[in-house]
Amino acid sequence: MDPTLDDLVRKLDLETKLRLISGAGAWTTQACEEIGLRPVSVSDGPVGVRGPIEDERDWSATMPSSSALAATWDEELLHRVGALLAAEAVRKDVDVALGPTVNLHRSPLGGRHFECFSEDPLLTGRMAAAYVRGLQDNGVGACPKHFVANDAETDRTSVDIRVDERTLRELYLAPFDHLVTEAGPWTVMAAYNGVDGAPMTESPLLREVLKDEWGWDGLVVSDWGAVYGTEESASAALDLAMPGPSEHWGEPLLAAVREGRVPEAAIDDKVRSLLRLAARVGALDGHPAAAGRPSPGTVEQGAALAREAATAAMVLVRNDGDLLPLANDNLSRVALLGPGALEARPLGGGSATVFPPYVASPLEGLRSALGDRVELVTAPGASLSDDLRTPRARELSQPGTLRWLDATGACLKEEPTEGTHFVRDLKSVEEGSVSLELRTVFTADTTGDWQLGVSGVGAFVLDLDGETVVDTHIVRDPLDIGSVVGAAPQEHITRRLTEGQKVDVRLRFTWGQDIMLFWVGLVVGEPRLPADQQLARAVELAAASDVAVVVVGTTEAVESEGFDRRTLRLPGDQDALVHAVAAANPRTVVVVNSGAPVEMPWRDEVAALLLAWFPGMELGNALADVLLGAVEPGGRLPTTWPARDEDVPVWNTTPRDGVLEYTEGLHIGHRAYLREGTEPAYWFGHGLGYTTWEYESFDVPAHVRPGEDLTVTVRVRNSGERHGKEVVQVYAARPDSAVERPELWLAGFAVAKAGPGETVDVPVRIAARALQHWSVTGHQWQTESGAFLLSAGRSACRPLLTDETVVSE
Repeated sequence: MDPTLDDLVRKLDLETKLRLISGAGAWTTQACEEIGLRPVSVSDGPVGVRGPIEDERDWSATMPSSSALAATWDEELLHRVGALLAAEAVRKDVDVALGPTVNLHRSPLGGRHFECFSEDPLLTGRMAAAYVRGLQDNGVGACPKHFVANDAETDRTSVDIRVDERTLRELYLAPFDHLVTEAGPWTVMAAYNGVDGAPMTESPLLREVLKDEWGWDGLVVSDWGAVYGTEESASAALDLAMPGPSEHWGEPLLAAVREGRVPEAAIDDKVRSLLRLAARVGALDGHPAAAGRPSPGTVEQGAALAREAATAAMVLVRNDGDLLPLANDNLSRVALLGPGALEARPLGGGSATVFPPYVASPLEGLRSALGDRVELVTAPGASLSDDLRTPRARELSQPGTLRWLDATGACLKEEPTEGTHFVRDLKSVEEGSVSLELRTVFTADTTGDWQLGVSGVGAFVLDLDGETVVDTHIVRDPLDIGSVVGAAPQEHITRRLTEGQKVDVRLRFTWGQDIMLFWVGLVVGEPRLPADQQLARAVELAAASDVAVVVVGTTEAVESEGFDRRTLRLPGDQDALVHAVAAANPRTVVVVNSGAPVEMPWRDEVAALLLAWFPGMELGNALADVLLGAVEPGGRLPTTWPARDEDVPVWNTTPRDGVLEYTEGLHIGHRAYLREGTEPAYWFGHGLGYTTWEYESFDVPAHVRPGEDLTVTVRVRNSGERHGKEVVQVYAARPDSAVERPELWLAGFAVAKAGPGETVDVPVRIAARALQHWSVTGHQWQTESGAFLLSAGRSACRPLLTDETVVSE
């Protein structure tokens, strides 16, 4: 504790204190020259750093989604990702990055599943801690979120989560506990939801557990708009209300303090926490920053690490006949099929959205890697959805013109633009403007019925060749993140165009005064063959090729903040496409481009199945690296993939009468499958590489004292013909326990790398906590004396070596 912070707090009057604990806007805190305090800037993440402004031109190096990063099981890599994002934060003058997201994969239906690491609290905590250290070792604050139990999106601002004390401790609080202890994040975000009757911004858990029990001295910030009242939130250990100024923490809080309903000492605590954060990030005069900052990030640095991380995350779950890696020398024709071949998805929707400097498509990646010697043919084969897309660069005259207009229609500013989709914070648009006007020329690259339209919320007029074809006002709740920054509504017309025909486009958009930002633009849809003809064309290409690669997946309309999924089925006709292509070519590889599990009814029909997640901006290049064997797919599943919708053990993400009951208790993910005796499609921890491994020995201490860590050693041998990576997983079980437990649970893991024929001894640390349980009578962690069975293996259901250790004095 720094006593000088107390001196600074004493210099401030009550009104100034209250001003400081409420934000200055969407992305900054208040300044106070009197004490040398500048604003602290925060930004959304966690796969990039969007920065303090909303502007599609302000690119962000885009890493793989958190579910992908967790699939690496590689803490060193996560630390480097955090360090790179710190450099991105420096480039954008950001002090605190709002991430990582450390809620659990309680159900695969959770809308932000892609934004969370894992179904397992240990894996989640360790990945999150490495990420946080990477940021903060480089002078940028991390803000783990959302404390706590924000594991679904339905009615998230009002839902009350009911979870028993032991489950809350052992599952949902556990990753926060780990990263607070191991990484010391400078901030933590309190969630929208409630837990056991109290909204998290008013919850006693903030003080009693986070600050007092864990001894954490950071700042608690509300999720944006999650302060619902005055006295309750101010009396809790919530330190900063965002965005600001907060309607609940202004005059109402001033009156509450003066009338004695909220003690001024509580306000002093909040200000002290804010000043401590400011000191750590170098925003408080006289206080050196906690760590030096790196040079601003570059596209090249981002590209290299994004590519490495994406390949390390890809999980090969099936490789019949060792089809992968593809032997380039034996290929003459490759069919790249599926709606994701040209328009693959790099990241999920919602506040995690950033603007990549580019996205390498699978077509671009494979074309570059294969060169001219191999013919690469492509067809979508199926429609993923009816949504239109942003025009491609080759379809536009470059540059177009963007004009900012006032209420009379007069032009205030004109500028060239290479894009047709615009994201702006209203504070950053041309002063006095109420509308924007895009003028460009669209060129059809094929003959047929084209769709041309608009996307966004507000008033639109679309003229084609001087004719008004769309004149509409699209209304949607501007606070609905899913529609505003994810799957925005669209309206369009259909027009017959011939190949090479040019169309003069004028799009005028007028925003309302009740919004803070807009995401709008021109959208198009190319002519589509009837579904049966699309499918037939893809099958024809597959049958006449050496190998067929089919890219299927989801979009931001399926996986996003703001809503939960209702099914795991792939959208559109993608399942039918895979069935048909697999029947036409036994050498079929399917690539799944999704952030969360999807149903794969064809999985036993294809030769190879690669889960690519939402892999970031280097999607296509990383995919080519893995398919052609330049790099081994390094991922192992961080979450269990169900076989069918009806097999999902935890389905309920929808509250009933405002309450969501976590009736499954400790049994989520692989724990639930083991308890119920149900076989998923693929188990937690599963993943294949391009070599093979033998587990030769397992050295387990025979005895350990209660509360002590232990280290086990697993000897593994690379029995294959190329260098490879293995994730050695150690699980614990207590078959005769006096308390309810999962059949087994992850106790430790380590990454091993070895060349052909090489044997390595892999130490795996088992923390004392891994063998403890939370006592609901003693309200503390306890260790049950007796024998624990430890298993080393490659997934949650494939123990290869077992031994036991006895816990006793």
